[in-house]
Amino acid sequence: MNLLQAEESMAAGGQAVIEGVLMRAKKTTIAVRQPDRKIVTREYDKPMLIKRYRLLGKPFIRGIFVLWDSMYMGIVALSWSAEVSSQETGEELKKKDIVGAILFALLFAIGLFVLAPLLLAQLIPAVKGNAALFALFEGIIRTVILILYIWAVSRSKDVKRVFEYHGAEHKTVHAHEAGVELTVDEVRKYSRIHPRCGTSFLFITMVAAIIVLTIVGAIWNVGFWQKFLIRILFIPVIASLAYEFQRVTAKHLDSPFFRAMAVPGMLLQRMTTAEPDDDQLEVAIVSLKSAIGADVLEGK
Repeated sequence: MNLLQAEESMAAGGQAVIEGVLMRAKKTTIAVRQPDRKIVTREYDKPMLIKRYRLLGKPFIRGIFVLWDSMYMGIVALSWSAEVSSQETGEELKKKDIVGAILFALLFAIGLFVLAPLLLAQLIPAVKGNAALFALFEGIIRTVILILYIWAVSRSKDVKRVFEYHGAEHKTVHAHEAGVELTVDEVRKYSRIHPRCGTSFLFITMVAAIIVLTIVGAIWNVGFWQKFLIRILFIPVIASLAYEFQRVTAKHLDSPFFRAMAVPGMLLQRMTTAEPDDDQLEVAIVSLKSAIGADVLEGK
């Protein structure tokens, strides 16, 4: 799961980092296992933007700010976890460095998931004159690129380790939501797939983009660069719609309709999660216990 929707009173959200897990509930905690096997934690008490500013927590506004918080905190966590897991001391990231990293990530994502699908769809003469078909084919291309990208990065040994911690994070959150004792034996029983995962959010965003851009294309029949600009401008709209839909879906999995809507994203999680070992589960448990304010006995 990503940090998305972690503002719910009972919910916890998280993110796998290098040899560790970030959890966000009452507070934000990163737990990382050092080479000497000791688990170290770092806590952040600063609340999310939507908690600090009531207006930002309104439906169809909050999604983009939760996403920004997730990216910001994720980069902080990755930087610190890389330092701790290698036991190498380095200069702590400054705010401008974090913002710069986020902007670089956004530019990379725009190039890969906006510009590239748009260019490839332009090469299909049969769809260029039909806004609905163009948006559909562009969306299919975008989704294929996403799946291929995930598959490609998963070939890395280091990324596989992160995906195992991702599975540990999901299992631990499932156990917390079930109200069971957070022990390795209990947590291991739960699924590594979770409906509020950031992977599911990405898939929902792909579908939302097809719907929104089909409607926009039917209204404005414009040239290539205007289409590109429209897609950039509509990123917050699409992300916000996807966020709200994921919230509703996660709360109504007892409904056959919403359960069916959640299936594709949850299937995609099988690529971005892996079964964790007991040591990884222990790290995730330490992180979540700290985040919810429970007593923590850190691993040795």
